[in-house]
Amino acid sequence: MATPKAPADHFTLLYFAAATSFTRKQHDFLPAPMPLSQLYDTVEAKYPGIKAKVLESSALTVNLEYVDAEEEGAKGGQGTVIQSGDEVAIIPPVSSG
Repeated sequence: MATPKAPADHFTLLYFAAATSFTRKQHDFLPAPMPLSQLYDTVEAKYPGIKAKVLESSALTVNLEYVDAEEEGAKGGQGTVIQSGDEVAIIPPVSSG
């Protein structure tokens, strides 16, 4: 199933695996621009508890490029800025048995 296009001045945030289970959604649209360093706090405000249970152990992509959210937070306001129309994905670790 294709993800609908984000409204003007928004970006798409995709959830996978545990992130989908926690939010009970496959995606959200969030206002842009947004510094990447603010993303986890924004998602935590919307879904209390997700930061510790899902986000801190997840990979993150912006337009299919992996980014380090922890490193972005350390940069302060000088890091990546998520723009309108961007696609951001939260990818929790996957286990297999």
